[in-house]
Amino acid sequence: MNWISSHWLVLLFFLIFLGLTAHHAWVAKRRTRGLVDYYVGGRSMGGIAIGLSFFATYSSTNSFVGFSGQAYSYGMAWLLLAPSAVLFSMFAWLWIAPRLRIFTTSLNSVTIPDFIGFRFGSNGARFLAALIVLVASLFYMTAVFKGIGNLLEAFLEIPYGVAIALVFLTVVVYTSVGGFISVVRTDVLQGILMFFAAGLLFNGTIRAAGGIGSLHLLRTQPETAGLFSWNATIPFPFLIGIIVAGTMKFMVEPRQLSRFYALKDERAIKQGMWVSTLAFLVVYSLLVPIGLYARNIFPTGMEDTDRIVPALLTAGDIFSPAVAAFLLVAMVAAALSSLDSVLLVTASTCERDLVNLWREKVSESASLRATRIYVVVFAFITALVALDPPGGIVTLTAFSGSLYAACFFPAIVLGLHWSRGNGTAVVASFVSGIGTLLLWGYLPFAAGIHQVFPAFLLSSLTYILVSFCSPAHGAEEVQRLFETPLKG
Repeated sequence: MNWISSHWLVLLFFLIFLGLTAHHAWVAKRRTRGLVDYYVGGRSMGGIAIGLSFFATYSSTNSFVGFSGQAYSYGMAWLLLAPSAVLFSMFAWLWIAPRLRIFTTSLNSVTIPDFIGFRFGSNGARFLAALIVLVASLFYMTAVFKGIGNLLEAFLEIPYGVAIALVFLTVVVYTSVGGFISVVRTDVLQGILMFFAAGLLFNGTIRAAGGIGSLHLLRTQPETAGLFSWNATIPFPFLIGIIVAGTMKFMVEPRQLSRFYALKDERAIKQGMWVSTLAFLVVYSLLVPIGLYARNIFPTGMEDTDRIVPALLTAGDIFSPAVAAFLLVAMVAAALSSLDSVLLVTASTCERDLVNLWREKVSESASLRATRIYVVVFAFITALVALDPPGGIVTLTAFSGSLYAACFFPAIVLGLHWSRGNGTAVVASFVSGIGTLLLWGYLPFAAGIHQVFPAFLLSSLTYILVSFCSPAHGAEEVQRLFETPLKG
């Protein structure tokens, strides 16, 4: 009873939030009549909803816990994350969304691996792409589980394992039941919550730190003056690599790109671009500096920057109980908005691009049932891994982003804008990108340069060279799509 009386406000907010997500799942289930509805919302969704979903599905606890706290050790240079997120969001909507929507509709594609397989006429490329999606997704989901587990453990004073179990049960129920429509409807709610949460978190941290101008105190102290250099903790080129790996994924990550599949028309693309880009500009400008200001609140003892935000919420004298409870629920919502999307992408990829890749014919009802089961399976596997995660939030997120950038940039970006290319070029780019990511750290000249840059460059060069040296995939439908002008 003492525990309930101490946390009743959080529990109340949670019950309200869970009731809304249950309603969205119920509505989505009624509207889901087949695989296209379950995977990509029937390709009939508006720009405002998809724009908020594009923002919300990226902005998980990786942002509110990992990214917010990282400036505590990385210093001022970490603030470059905010403009990087804004720029790559715009690039994704301008360069990827219009063509991807046209290509995937015409080719009847509902996953990124099947787009790669159809675009290049290669089941081998499709199969490898699906394996990459599964591996990268597991790393990313582990980071999200870790972030929300740390938050719930600190705030609710419950064991970390119990926190992981609660998140698992919540996200599995509404994702498996309602699919893409449920995910997007919930993302809209979660995106709105994040706007308010970012403002409250920033305001409370700034006040506790001594105001906006309190950073000058850090400059005058020998132990923190180094935070204002470009190489505060790690070499600047390496830090830029982490930032690029974390934000370039807007253009290549399946959970983000799946939003473009669902857009109903060109007008929706324009609406979505402005909504998502504005959301990233406002929210990330508020979140990214928090770790730096926290240096004035917690001068020492925070080696694990993933615990900065949980410490702020539980300090007692920074936020009122009501605000702290709201922030916790908003951050749980942020975690769920990413987990649901990645789970759906992982499950649909497994069912469509691995299990059923070489089967003659599978009924839609059977595939739908199997996909729901895979949602549960992959959530369970990730929850187990998150009990003893192999790294911190930013590290896991950056590796996931690096894998997508190194492997999928040529196949997706070049594949949409250059008519050459074939399955051999795609597979070669996958192999060179993954190989560089794994081996770069062992090279004597690699120090200080993040592996995403050489991996991305070598993968792209490999794709281009092999494409020039071999015939292009000449399917009539693909060539026709390249000749179709984009509508303004």
